[in-house]
Amino acid sequence: VAKCKAKGDDNMAVYKDGNKWRVIYRYTNWKGEKKQTQKRGFATKKEAQAWEREIMLKQQTKLDMTFASFFEIYEQDKKKRLKENTWESKSHIIRTKILPYFGDRKITEIEAKDVIAWQNKLMTEEKYSPTYLKTIHSQLSAIFNHAVRFYHLPYNPAQRAGTIGNEEHKEMLFWTKEEYIKFSDAIMDKPLSFYAFELLYWCGIRVGELLALTPADFDFEKKTLTINKSYQRLKRRDVITSPKTLKSNRTIKMPKFLCDEVQEYISMLYEIKENERLFPVTKSYLHHEMDKGAKAADVKRIRIHDIRHSSISLLIEMGFSALAIADRVGHESIDITYRYAHLFPNKQTEMAEKLNLEGGERFE
Repeated sequence: VAKCKAKGDDNMAVYKDGNKWRVIYRYTNWKGEKKQTQKRGFATKKEAQAWEREIMLKQQTKLDMTFASFFEIYEQDKKKRLKENTWESKSHIIRTKILPYFGDRKITEIEAKDVIAWQNKLMTEEKYSPTYLKTIHSQLSAIFNHAVRFYHLPYNPAQRAGTIGNEEHKEMLFWTKEEYIKFSDAIMDKPLSFYAFELLYWCGIRVGELLALTPADFDFEKKTLTINKSYQRLKRRDVITSPKTLKSNRTIKMPKFLCDEVQEYISMLYEIKENERLFPVTKSYLHHEMDKGAKAADVKRIRIHDIRHSSISLLIEMGFSALAIADRVGHESIDITYRYAHLFPNKQTEMAEKLNLEGGERFE
């Protein structure tokens, strides 16, 4: 039997367990309660003692631990502060692209040169887009930053190594109003798909916001639609979260024809409850419907998110300001100005002519 003190009255013991080894770990949690946990099935005593040591280091938050052990601390610190879908995206990248390389290394011994070697491996052995490379590196840097800020790691080696990749601005595709009408006519025989795309196009909402909609979100007297949640499909579960950003919580005024259409659709749904989803499908289903509809209508294939771009471009064409559009679609106005600048009419000539009139008064 091997025994060792971890902290205060906390202790651990390694035992022979048949032809395997077992570790029992007794500790005091943050509430002062005595707890016990164990792990079995180690092939050798050395493996059991190595796991025992990592547990002690984590309990005392000593950075002599491995990167994988620190990731478990990072996960405990961050997971409950993030939306489930956000954490799942981060976790997938860390577990598949970072832990296989750094997991067994002591976090204090990872240097900038090690990060550069890892970056070179990613760039040469895998065909990742520049945007994805930047995302992977950002996740590594975030873990080191956490260790620097809260656990006394001297510096962030990922930051010192410098980033890789860059944020690509993908071509912004969109349908004209005429193209959208052709598409919607082609799917009119499928009520769920038709009314789903009508809401996406005429309200400019995100697909997650659409898939979370319930009858309770509509006020047909006021002709409004309230956006206050978003739908995600995670690990074969339907998950409803808050919208993407704080600005995304909003109330949208609907055109009368769209109010009539949504009421017609709801009347088709047998005894639907106020808080039941109007569109009980997933994003992949809508992708499939877009493929078929675009082909039948003979219009170019765009992504589902591009329907939101199409809605915004229509509003710009109609003459609405960036601020007014941002309020409707749940963006910051600066984002609308930056991302859709090329669609706004160029007012430079009109500005110069009006300034000429204002300044010319001095010489009359």
